Amino acid sequence: MSELRNGDYETFKRLFFNLTGIDLCLYKEEQMKRRLNTLRMRHGFSSFEDLAHHLREDHALLDETLSRMTINVTEFFRNRQRWTVLEKKISQMASRKGTITVWSAACSTGEEAYSLAILMSKYLPQNQFSILATDIDEKVLQRARDGIYPELAIHGLNADERRFFINKGSQFEVQPQLKQSVHFRKHDLLLDPPPKSFDLIVCRNVLIYFTEEGKQSIYHKLGQALKPEGILFVGSTEQIFNAARYQLKASETFFYEKL
Repeated sequence: MSELRNGDYETFKRLFFNLTGIDLCLYKEEQMKRRLNTLRMRHGFSSFEDLAHHLREDHALLDETLSRMTINVTEFFRNRQRWTVLEKKISQMASRKGTITVWSAACSTGEEAYSLAILMSKYLPQNQFSILATDIDEKVLQRARDGIYPELAIHGLNADERRFFINKGSQFEVQPQLKQSVHFRKHDLLLDPPPKSFDLIVCRNVLIYFTEEGKQSIYHKLGQALKPEGILFVGSTEQIFNAARYQLKASETFFYEKL
């Protein structure tokens, strides 16, 4: 990247913001530059600015760029030990509430959202919980809506969890009934106002890619989106310092409660 003129990436950020409304200043720069530089070189553009100008005319390239910006590394019940803690909290919540609303933020290809639906189904009938699953990348959202995964993806699920999938040879599809409990929608955590109001928000392993300013903006939105006593579940490297400024308090490791 040293061969690019000074200010080229700054120009790209400005043009990209004008085109998409996405402020790359709030993403960790070195990580983002590496991802976008790989895309730039693969398509043969001489500079980031050249890439930005082509994005205006080439919608497929824009979609690819948005996908390149996101990591999309996920799995069913990722970090299973923490999901065991979450299950206890859901069980307690279900015993005192008639319905539960859930937001799976930055849901990627849907494994997290469907894991939540499987877990909720153990304690509530389907008409008593709803899950909103959002991501900035429309391509991964469509894969999530399709709900079709390779056999390797469900390898770690137990027999009770596997009953929510239809065996289609080398692939497994989420049962239609479970799909109905999850609504997938495009949403930018930085740009868009937060949806409301949720008993539980799961936002894991995405905030590590934002600057401190970006994190603070998102934490404020997550706090606003929770109902009183609602629960926020974050990733293993995403401890929130000064949680009270976001109307939150630590309730357990990686879990926060709305004040």
